Amino acid sequence: MKSLLSPQPSLPTHVTEPRTNLSRSKVTSSLRFDRDRWIGRKKCGLTLSAVLDPATIDQFGISESEFVNPAVSTSYRSSKLPKPNQTVLDAQARVCTGPTQTKPLNEDQAFKVFDTILRSARGELKDEEQVSKAQLGAFFAAMTIRANAFPEATQWSEGEKHAVSNFWPHLVRALPSDVIFIADPEGSIMGVGSSIGPQYVGNGTSDMRLVGALREVLAGGHLGYEEVQGVLRDVLPFKFEDDKCSSGVSETLLSAFLIGQRMNRETDRELKAYCLAFDDQLGLAPVADVRSLTHYGEPYDGNTRFFRSTLFVAAVRSCYGESSLLHGVEWMPPKGGITEEQMLKFMGANTRLTPLQAKELLEDEELGFAYISQREACPSLYSLIGLREHIKKRPPLATTEKVQQFVKARGREAIVTGFYHEGYEEPLLMLMKRRGVHSGLVVKGEEGALSMTTKFRSANASKGLPVNYCSGFRSLSMDSAFELDGVSRQNFKTEVNAKDFGFEPTDTPRTDRSD
Repeated sequence: MKSLLSPQPSLPTHVTEPRTNLSRSKVTSSLRFDRDRWIGRKKCGLTLSAVLDPATIDQFGISESEFVNPAVSTSYRSSKLPKPNQTVLDAQARVCTGPTQTKPLNEDQAFKVFDTILRSARGELKDEEQVSKAQLGAFFAAMTIRANAFPEATQWSEGEKHAVSNFWPHLVRALPSDVIFIADPEGSIMGVGSSIGPQYVGNGTSDMRLVGALREVLAGGHLGYEEVQGVLRDVLPFKFEDDKCSSGVSETLLSAFLIGQRMNRETDRELKAYCLAFDDQLGLAPVADVRSLTHYGEPYDGNTRFFRSTLFVAAVRSCYGESSLLHGVEWMPPKGGITEEQMLKFMGANTRLTPLQAKELLEDEELGFAYISQREACPSLYSLIGLREHIKKRPPLATTEKVQQFVKARGREAIVTGFYHEGYEEPLLMLMKRRGVHSGLVVKGEEGALSMTTKFRSANASKGLPVNYCSGFRSLSMDSAFELDGVSRQNFKTEVNAKDFGFEPTDTPRTDRSD
């Protein structure tokens, strides 16, 4: 324990008295996060360099790669990650999405994208201008799924068809076989007959299961629980070296698989497979001897527009004896926004705790609070960050990583997470129930995070679930959270109105503009 905490106390002791007895000074103390003590003493250059002016940085010879600006989330992106080709990435933002959200490319856009891909395949583009293997896999998977399974409005535009007819005869001679398979798995889409797609089985035994699964995904189909688990077992761990996964799986095929499953809108059994696939790799989670534990699963890619309050809410709740565990990453695409880990590092906290170390902090009556980075808890999954940047859109893992139990509790457990896209609230609650927790809550906060707004819903607001929509369940039994028939579990849905709690309606301050 001494290796984690210095002897001077800073957070209040375990609080059991009524809330009115919790003094303002105690709350202020808990939010200050004493840098010499809270979650381990960690003296590092991050806090110091964050307040240095440019002249001082030059004076001491600090390189740009060593400087992290706490106000700019993109400065936390690792310089070791290769950047994707921006032209193709912009196109992926339009087409690597769902059947109603996809925006087909016009002729000018399509010609520019296919010309870029052809020049890259011929070796005419260098360094960051090159189109990566992951980008090729994601883009052509999107094109194939749109042609095979999307409604007419989001299938290929006339401009895209024209671009394909012009460029594919050249691309089929320049692209590797795995990309040709993804683009035309049955040899019937691109208009130029090729036997490569129908005959493709992969470049080794590690590819075979993935290729078989991809044929179903590229046709707009779904996989069973065991099929998804089998694919994930084959590709674990996700560690890329020299453009090849350490398990031997093609990066192109893997990116096509991940984005394809998201575009087809994952079924409950597919999401459950992703959620539980890493449990065996993690091993048994340590069990904290606490009466209650709340797991906070914010979107890992952070906020870019609105304040992210969960870190501070969780810290205050820990003052009331409600142990809180947060998890996430320092930086994650596609948004690359402000995360809890960035805020903690800026305050000098140790963000390299193992689950066992986090368990000790949760059990400490003076703390009851911990943060676990995916980097420490699941390194193989963390190593996918570069791939995720190149596929542009969120893969199924972006949903399931929010519902993790890196530490369990002897007492009652709850999971709270945010969501944005309508239709994911029920699958998230399903995963929470599968985790066996006593209660679960999903919140449509601002930017899909947990932070709610105090402003009224505009009459011109878009259709769908409003911000501040909440859905969840609570177990009525103290003995077990697992229920076969749901009789002992209470479900609820509500829309939180700030005025009902005494808050006057106000616009939420924006972090991306000064007004």
